[in-house]
Amino acid sequence: MRFSERTGWDLEENELSVAVREARAAGKELFDLTVSNPTACGFAYDDLLKPLGDAGALVYEPDALGRLRAREAVAAYYRDAGADVAVERICLTTSTSEAYSFLFRLLCDPGDEVLIARPSYPLFEFIARLDDVKLVEYPLVYHECWQIDLHALEQAITERTRAVVVVHPNNPTGNFVSEEERVALQEICARRGLALIVDEVFLDYSLKIGAVEGVEARSFAVGLSGVLTFVLSGLSKVCGLPQMKVSWIVAAGPEEMVREAMGRLEVIADTFLSMNTPMQFALPQWLGARHGLQEQIRERMRVNLAMLDARLAGTQASRLAMEGGWTAVLRVPRHVGGKAFVEAALGGGVIVQPGEFYGLSEGHVVVSLLTLPEVWRGGLERLPKG
Repeated sequence: MRFSERTGWDLEENELSVAVREARAAGKELFDLTVSNPTACGFAYDDLLKPLGDAGALVYEPDALGRLRAREAVAAYYRDAGADVAVERICLTTSTSEAYSFLFRLLCDPGDEVLIARPSYPLFEFIARLDDVKLVEYPLVYHECWQIDLHALEQAITERTRAVVVVHPNNPTGNFVSEEERVALQEICARRGLALIVDEVFLDYSLKIGAVEGVEARSFAVGLSGVLTFVLSGLSKVCGLPQMKVSWIVAAGPEEMVREAMGRLEVIADTFLSMNTPMQFALPQWLGARHGLQEQIRERMRVNLAMLDARLAGTQASRLAMEGGWTAVLRVPRHVGGKAFVEAALGGGVIVQPGEFYGLSEGHVVVSLLTLPEVWRGGLERLPKG
């Protein structure tokens, strides 16, 4: 039997996964500093399932872009962020992964290219491969803070390039797109005829007090751009509900381009009709109640960052600067006692993610700021000192 080359992945477990599984099977106490699912991190969710009981969800009246009431709730979310988004410019999807796939199909023919940052979350390669799109990386560089290498980005553009993806703030580096970078990206995309795809799932989690304080935390949905721009977000991060599978695309830019893009997106969405009705009925209540959960998450981030910085003081490890998001990048000794740092940490009962998973160089590890404080404290105490 011959299978598609696009699904020819290496399905073997990586060495770290095998080592963690074996340690757990042996009954070893482990302090996992990588848990990033908010529903597994001890946060309080009030009446989470109640909105799913709306009797209106029994009636199936599909709308390819999403039910009007649900899209109005998304528009209200952006009004709170200072953006006036028309419901006609919103398309609901079941996940940001699906949103990316819709946009890749909208913008690209087989073999076309999309630019993505490195380091970044290791998701795009799978989606692009399934959609027959080629990913081309542009670097984020670190000099006391993370910045987009705009010169390298423009050098990576070819006649097959169709879009630039930015994550605002990026995962795992936690850097927002600065105002200067925003202007430069829009100028490059306008001049080269490219679309801009902006993933804002972590936008509400600035390290500043308040979800959207500061210029760097401003949504790309604010104001109209001269570039066709697609802003992505969803319940997974906004409401800490990854299991409720509701995300969205907001289109911005020149009116004629947006109108054509939304018409084509509607056909793509109508082909699958993946949005289910109960989630759409519940969406207004979940978005309306998001602030309590978000403040719990921001407080966890503040507490865990303070513990982390105190633990790293006077050691050979350090934390790289970050502006938002749920993860922290640590610069650590490459080897401790003759073992790679990640291996040495696991030997002490602590799970951290190798930076290589995200395209970071050796000598970096990634940890989740959502970790339960008691697990966080115990794990930090057992981290190799180097």
